[in-house]
Amino acid sequence: MNETVQQYRKKITEFWQTRTNPQKSIMIGGVLAVLVLLISITVLASSPKMVPLYSNLSLEEAGELRDELQSRGVSHEIEHGGTTILVPESQSDELLVELAAQGMPNSGNIDYSFFSENVSWGMTDEERQIIELDALQTELSNLISNISGISDANVLINQAQETVFVADDVGDSSASIVINTDYGQNFDQNQIQSLYHLVSRAVPNLEPENIVIMNQHFEYYDLENTSGGATNTYAQHQEIRKDIERDIQRRVQQLLGTMIGQEKVVVSVTSDIDFSQENRVEEIVEPVDMDTMEGLPVSVDRVTETYTGYDGSGLVDGEADVPNLPAVIEDGEEVTQYENVRETINNEFNRARSEIVESPYEIRDLGIQVAVDNTVEEGGEIIQLSEQEQLAVEEDIQSILASIIQTSVPGEPEVVEPADKVSIVFQEFSGVPEFESPTTPIPTWLYVLGAILILIIIVLIFMLVRNKNEDGTKEVVEEQLETSDVDYSIEQVESESDVRRKQLEQMAKDKPEDFAKLLRSWIDE
Repeated sequence: MNETVQQYRKKITEFWQTRTNPQKSIMIGGVLAVLVLLISITVLASSPKMVPLYSNLSLEEAGELRDELQSRGVSHEIEHGGTTILVPESQSDELLVELAAQGMPNSGNIDYSFFSENVSWGMTDEERQIIELDALQTELSNLISNISGISDANVLINQAQETVFVADDVGDSSASIVINTDYGQNFDQNQIQSLYHLVSRAVPNLEPENIVIMNQHFEYYDLENTSGGATNTYAQHQEIRKDIERDIQRRVQQLLGTMIGQEKVVVSVTSDIDFSQENRVEEIVEPVDMDTMEGLPVSVDRVTETYTGYDGSGLVDGEADVPNLPAVIEDGEEVTQYENVRETINNEFNRARSEIVESPYEIRDLGIQVAVDNTVEEGGEIIQLSEQEQLAVEEDIQSILASIIQTSVPGEPEVVEPADKVSIVFQEFSGVPEFESPTTPIPTWLYVLGAILILIIIVLIFMLVRNKNEDGTKEVVEEQLETSDVDYSIEQVESESDVRRKQLEQMAKDKPEDFAKLLRSWIDE
């Protein structure tokens, strides 16, 4: 048994002694790396996995929870500047339930549950108003914090005070809100309007213009047209006018450029836009029969009265006014007759009620100015158009532009006089006009990708050149070693390393230049 151990020990010793120093260093480093890896795995496997118990805590809440966990003897860690507490995963669920039963974490904020838990007859009206305001601020903060992109919110409300006098008006409330937004979060105008509407409806007598909202970076979220409305409206109107003129100009330029040549014509368009918006209600009553201008009879009431008798001159004073009293008729009195016919007809007419909303941005007037180059190139020479040719071109352009103006300006179709709306000038152009052409910009990522590809190509070329140089150097070294083996061989050889060492020493003495080249090749490798 001892002999076997001695043999293995001898083999190991011989193996170790025959290794070079770099090989020994690699073996020792590998053993140490394996040991460190095993120790790290053991430590990580034995340590408990920590998970967040609470996040986004205030400093007061984090301190209260830390004291409670220390009193319970629970291992814990604090991260993210004291806002997150980590506990072992096996105890996280149990700790959540137990701490919630104790009312922890307690932020100190008052919500509407305070009234159901702390109702007392001794509470004054002022105390109740203060608590209600604090509860309203807390509930509104929690409501805003639930919105996507907002991690936390602080709300301060200045509520209008009610007056004891009926004649006095109640003042306006105001609110200041600070929200903590997530990184890179941007809200569009619809979301901002929804946020203003939410706060305005939650607080009595609070108008949207009395609300101020900003984030933790002092960036304000304002409603559109709340300030500088006139400036915004003017800029909007100017942009709409330019867009309309640009659209008509491009169409006319494309049409005339196809006929005459893009470099031979320049078009300019001016317009008068009606930006007013009208809302009106029209109630129209029309007869059923337009010829007789009569309506449809609905009901007819006809009354006919007939009377025959004397004029009553021979009546006794006041006796004719007494009912059932015969009048005294004297000789010579004439008999009178009376007839009355009265007819009442109720007609029904056609009634129409229309609510009309006229949209703005209506073109009231349009003017088109055209400049045409009156020169042409024939046989390598530049000549000017004659008056007849210019007149023919002008008539063609006027007929085309008259049709465009009639279709662009709304209203009843009328005969448009081209001389009133169109101005055509024939003039030799001194330069080539420049027009806006829609170009697609090259994205930045394409430049980055191109730079990376160029860098990779350069590295590959460098590596290929270097490999060729190393191959040539290796061939020279091999030839030198073969030569040295032939010329500088030693009869007594103990080992391969000793042979190499003695050959190099002999080469350094006899051929120092070749030895220097060999060293440089080894250093390069």
